[in-house]
Amino acid sequence: MENVTKAIINVGVNDRKITLFEGQYALKKGMAYNSYVILDEKTAVMDTVDAYVTMEWIDHLTEALGGRTVDYLIVQHMEPDHAGSIQELAVRFPEMKIVGSAIAVNMMKQFFDMDFQGRIIVVKEGDTLCLGKHMLQFFTGAMVHWPEVIVTYEQSEKVMFSADAFGKFGTRDADEEWIDEARRYYLNICGKYGVQVQALLQKLAALSISVICPLHGPVLTENLAYYIGKYLTWSGYEPEEEGIFIAYASIYGHTEKAALKLKELLEEKGVPKVEVCDLCREDLHEAVAKAFCYDRLVLAAVSYDAGVFPAMETFLYRLKAKNFQKRTVGLIENGSWGPTAGKTMKALLEGMKELHIIEPLITIKSAMKPETIAQLEKMAQALAGREENAG
Repeated sequence: MENVTKAIINVGVNDRKITLFEGQYALKKGMAYNSYVILDEKTAVMDTVDAYVTMEWIDHLTEALGGRTVDYLIVQHMEPDHAGSIQELAVRFPEMKIVGSAIAVNMMKQFFDMDFQGRIIVVKEGDTLCLGKHMLQFFTGAMVHWPEVIVTYEQSEKVMFSADAFGKFGTRDADEEWIDEARRYYLNICGKYGVQVQALLQKLAALSISVICPLHGPVLTENLAYYIGKYLTWSGYEPEEEGIFIAYASIYGHTEKAALKLKELLEEKGVPKVEVCDLCREDLHEAVAKAFCYDRLVLAAVSYDAGVFPAMETFLYRLKAKNFQKRTVGLIENGSWGPTAGKTMKALLEGMKELHIIEPLITIKSAMKPETIAQLEKMAQALAGREENAG
């Protein structure tokens, strides 16, 4: 447990055992499931936790309550990692009212075999709930990143309970900077819904916020403009940094050598930030986050089954699903007898907005030759030249 303010306590759980979140995201340092209790004339619990850690959460909550009852449960988000313990809490506190959006109430019927009739308070945009000295105000956050989401502003202490927004992978006390795991979390989980995130940020801009309490990761209490600024950049699909991300999918190493040679040529031209990723061996979701981070992307892949190697195909499908846009892209294909990677990658890029694809693409037939290096030199010049123009 940890105190957010004197009256607001984080009773969530740091899960240090979990290694895979939502069945797909590798976790290096566990996961935090945050839940908050507000102690006032009336008590309110802000969301529950995953059913896997219910009992540990109940212990934290019981200690924080000090013998008091729970008057309200605020359900901001019905995803099971936050709603998984609703029924347990409802059974323990039979007089407790449950507060949420109309869609959240319908979802509760889907998730639980329990009659909540007479206990539900449906709230909509701008509604308030008085706990005594603390006043909760609710704002809809539909599709950030589920349709039922609300966020809650506590007016007296200026605390924003932000649901999944501003969360990150890792426990609250993970010894790491916020940015990398927050970027990976946002772009892979919420990245598709940039328009909706921007709409929510516009609502929050009118509020004076001193603390942000997300459902994952640490409570944010300082330099809030930095975190909000990152969300504005990410949800607007703008690059965070000038730099080049080279993602490659190689079988026997020849395509990898081309990718590494391009990195070398770019660095010789003074490009300060060039990162290379082996899509066959490195984390897919980290690669997605890096692609969004920089303003330029190079895709290098071998042809396979009259298409492109699966690791690259998966990467591009993932980028498309997350609305990848507003970038410059270079393409390198390899094929010993019938190169098809280039046209396949181009087809997968179609429909992504505001992409500038450098022409011509580079075709390698089996292994790099002097003429390949000459082509890589031209691509490096084009990529580095765009940095000079941006500067």
